[in-house]
Amino acid sequence: MIRHPRRRLALLALCSAIPAVALAQDYPHASEPIGTIEDVYDGHLTPDMAVSTFRNIDRLFPTRTIPASDAPGDLPQAPVDLEGTVSYQVGEASYDLYDFLSLDNVAGMIVLKDGAVVYETYQRGNTPATRWMSMSVAKSVTSTLVGAAIRDGHIGGLDDLVTDHVPALAGSAYDGVSVRDILLMASGVEWNETYTDPASDRRDLLRAQIEQRPGAAMEVMAALPRAHDPGSHHNYSTGETQVLAEIVTGATGQTLSGYLAEKIWQPYGMEADANWWLDSPDGVEIGGSGLSATLRDFARFGQFFLDGGMIDGAPVLPDGWTGTAGQPQELTGGEVIEYGYMWWPGWTEPSIADGAYAAIGIQGQNIYINPARGVVIATHMAQPKPLGREPVDPLVVFDAIAAALD
Repeated sequence: MIRHPRRRLALLALCSAIPAVALAQDYPHASEPIGTIEDVYDGHLTPDMAVSTFRNIDRLFPTRTIPASDAPGDLPQAPVDLEGTVSYQVGEASYDLYDFLSLDNVAGMIVLKDGAVVYETYQRGNTPATRWMSMSVAKSVTSTLVGAAIRDGHIGGLDDLVTDHVPALAGSAYDGVSVRDILLMASGVEWNETYTDPASDRRDLLRAQIEQRPGAAMEVMAALPRAHDPGSHHNYSTGETQVLAEIVTGATGQTLSGYLAEKIWQPYGMEADANWWLDSPDGVEIGGSGLSATLRDFARFGQFFLDGGMIDGAPVLPDGWTGTAGQPQELTGGEVIEYGYMWWPGWTEPSIADGAYAAIGIQGQNIYINPARGVVIATHMAQPKPLGREPVDPLVVFDAIAAALD
């Protein structure tokens, strides 16, 4: 099912904070004013406008709906007083959970321990029905669909070439680049990810998305020059995830939303519809951002991964995928990078010791998975700039929560 915004994208590019037309009368935030996508990437949203925009991103671009499960999975309740017990250090200062919720502008947080909800809070007017933007958390979802496509035989394996599945990139710098190279953002293709720089490659890709013309995103990617040999150099690139979206779409013959619904969203029991941005009306999903879902369903996705990618005892992903995807990886020259299959390995001492990892999006979305302690934490935040505005490192807090639940 496709849903289109009623305001033209050209107006979105020019105007900010225009009262919105309700697109779904049953959605509690549908009538709120929102900013533009440029405002998001420029960090030019006031606090209230940021919150209303982040929970209404399906009004910024055409989206495809990922239908909720007919049999939502249970999230049993096992409350723990984390507000009274969690503490952590930042330098020489001590902080508690209240500080984190306030300082990092947390709009929602849920904590699962062994699959049960031990803590859940909503702020800034959010509720369990609130959908929130995922930004780069979507990258981890897209990479997971690659694993499902390998398990299903649509992709032969990590050594498949990009051009086997994305003919639009034949003859470009992506010749000779493998699926594994893309997962590690190690294609060797030149890329500038600077969100706030209007001249960056990231903003070129955003302009292609705003254009909403079929094939525009792959035209951006096909025009990029080579900077390194494939597999030899890691360079964070949202463009690689759009290539990954095209790989999954080309290999499966399905949309990302449809494949996600079939393989995970419905069989694992997600309780609410989600939406995913498209590169053009009825086009390809934006693989690196724009998946809008509820906090509980993002937590369920983390629990699915913690469960080893199993649903009702049957594997959805290749053997060993979840044990590898969130851990540091080795490039062809032997360099080990602190990046997995579009998941971030933990960087604090406790998270490294526990083998914890996370899906992370700009402005404060997180899905933290700690396999050693059976903990999943999902957050929705509304930070004022894409990067560099977290007074408290969320991973420090997540580690403290995980330890407090032992």
